[in-house]
Amino acid sequence: MMAKQIRRRDVLRGTAGFGAAMLLSKLAGCAPAETDSATADPTPQANSAANGEPIKIGLVAALTGSSALSGEAITRGLTVAIDEVNRNGGVLGGRPLELVSRDDESTPAKGVAAARELIEQEQVAVVFGGLDSPVSLAMLPVIHELQTPYMGVWAAATGITRNDFDPNYAFRVSANDNIVDRFLMKHIKETYSDISKVGLLLINNPWGESNQIGFEEWAPEYDLNIVGIEKFNDAETDISPQLSRLKDAGAEALLLVANAAPAAQAIKSLARLNWDVPVVSHWGVSGGRFPELAGQAAADKVVFVQTYSFYGEQGKKGKQVLADLKETFNLSGPSEILAPVGTANAYDALHLTALALETAASTEGPKLREAFLNLPTYEGLIKTYEQPFTPDNHDALNENDYVLVQWKENEIVPVES
Repeated sequence: MMAKQIRRRDVLRGTAGFGAAMLLSKLAGCAPAETDSATADPTPQANSAANGEPIKIGLVAALTGSSALSGEAITRGLTVAIDEVNRNGGVLGGRPLELVSRDDESTPAKGVAAARELIEQEQVAVVFGGLDSPVSLAMLPVIHELQTPYMGVWAAATGITRNDFDPNYAFRVSANDNIVDRFLMKHIKETYSDISKVGLLLINNPWGESNQIGFEEWAPEYDLNIVGIEKFNDAETDISPQLSRLKDAGAEALLLVANAAPAAQAIKSLARLNWDVPVVSHWGVSGGRFPELAGQAAADKVVFVQTYSFYGEQGKKGKQVLADLKETFNLSGPSEILAPVGTANAYDALHLTALALETAASTEGPKLREAFLNLPTYEGLIKTYEQPFTPDNHDALNENDYVLVQWKENEIVPVES
């Protein structure tokens, strides 16, 4: 089961203390984020194995602001994976991989500008995306105009990979809203057998819209009646009116879709109404300071989805990645791995990208896109990937790779069966 554990000081380090985390990145061989560019240079051992011209890997993610924790987690996953590839000789005959990052500040326009700059000026081979679905969706036209593969490692909007572009350059090692929505509906049905009425509480943006479509599609399969759909904005601090309407409509459980900061406001409003109702959430609550903002007792009641756990018995790959994370970022253990979902997804996605480069024998976008569709089997951290992408499916993960977790005393732990 997935168990993500974060102490309050770690959460703070992911936002207001992001500069300190970037210092750790420097120690790991990364350029400072203050210049809006983080480059993971090979370690001395890697330099001895991979000495050709670097192949640049781009990252557009939230590196500052309320969702900075997500960007830091992704950076960590990419960093240890890149170091591993470089230690093993790099790709394409000894060329090392190099990470070049840009902060999108959770703003679509900045994400679009960053993607274009990374492709046209930095000449990255692939653009990795971060937490925010609106940002990733906004980048798709640039990605396809410039024929450069996009690799999603967090944003889950269905339309990111299931888009209208032909050929489709968007790939993802992360959740897909449509699949998550079914997963969460199934959890409600199996866990609360007496519940038949649910309310949707969605962030008012394309990510919320994506999940509304999914929930409406899957509700009939599990005999669940959606009695109300309420939306709220990032800046709202009182969600009581929306919650009151859902309560009056007879909602017996709530499905929540929002990132950490706005979701915390919703949970605080729920507490003010003194409405004790099950809350099942998408994973946006794991990408920021949710327990601090919502209050620990209230945050503990929220059940949400993830993809990997660094807790419990680890396989060979898990032990290796955990050891690398400890060494590279001076961590004491799983409790200090920030937002494991971002770290694990990014790690596997980077290795699949390295395989695509080798398969394509090229950094050219069209050749790389085809290579992603013809990858060899890869024994990854989350699972063993056997043809992870096909022409009809650009999502490498499915409901069999999801787990449910919840906060407990500043730690994210598996939901007990």
